[in-house]
Amino acid sequence: MKALALFSGGLDSALAIKVIKDQGIEVIALNFVSHFFGGKNEKAENMANQLGVQLEYVNFSQIHTDILKDPVHGRGKNMNPCIDCHALMFKTAGDLLKKYDADFIISGEVLGQRPMSQNYQALEKVKAMAPGLEELIVRPLSAKLLPESKPETLGWVDRDKLLDINGRSRKVQIELMDQYGLVDYPTPGGGCLLTDPAYSARLKMLENDGLLEDEFSPLFYLFRSGRVFRFDKGRYLIVGREEADNNKIQEFKEFGNLYITSQEVSGPDILGYGDLTQEEKEFAINVFSRYSKYKGKEEIKLTVNNEDVILPPIDLDALSILIKKYQITM
Repeated sequence: MKALALFSGGLDSALAIKVIKDQGIEVIALNFVSHFFGGKNEKAENMANQLGVQLEYVNFSQIHTDILKDPVHGRGKNMNPCIDCHALMFKTAGDLLKKYDADFIISGEVLGQRPMSQNYQALEKVKAMAPGLEELIVRPLSAKLLPESKPETLGWVDRDKLLDINGRSRKVQIELMDQYGLVDYPTPGGGCLLTDPAYSARLKMLENDGLLEDEFSPLFYLFRSGRVFRFDKGRYLIVGREEADNNKIQEFKEFGNLYITSQEVSGPDILGYGDLTQEEKEFAINVFSRYSKYKGKEEIKLTVNNEDVILPPIDLDALSILIKKYQITM
């Protein structure tokens, strides 16, 4: 037999694979990639190597964004459409069963671990939203507390060797991982940006401005960190706080219509998005000076859309008022 696993690289998904693989079943780990989670990373690949399984990255960013816009079962506390998201993963994995010549699907979901998306009713809803796959989904960590699946009924999987974990504590999982000698897994509970309140607030702003669409996905990445300013609907300024922010702004600089940097003095890279007014562009230039090495107190040479500009010391008090007016705080 062969199974496809929903695999984040974390504690629960790794343990679910181990439980099934120890029954002599081949497992292929599917790491789902959206704009908000997943993707090539060292920890997931290290864990796949420890488990001895093939790791495949499955990019479903566009369809995931469509789900995010209008989830059938709504969102959690923030922008996270967990029930619809899990169902989409199962449906996508179901479409891949034939490609990988696999027989069923497993996941690391634990009954009661998340009160909204992993209670008994929610887990059953997820199965119902994956037509044709309902009986092919096995949740090894809580299987003994859930209805018997087809792989268990037919003896593909030995139900007696599955687990009965329940609740939010991960003590049992951690003890089992130690017994198996599996190490260096990510801290439980992280991974999906849509559960982050501060990031969700920025994403909600994009939604209100009509930009929660796959074609505007560079903004999803640019809004992850740094300083963000909103002038009006669809007009933003993204200002780097550190090198990683600057690198991300450089990566997407062609997406905006204003790009500010300097070869002369250290400071933030700045990207302007939308049809900015002249006043807003001047604000952006002043912001660069303010957050540069010279803190707005000295003349500075900067590059604005590939043209050199000399800016004298700025009025810091006046700029401070505008910063408070436009900045979206985390």
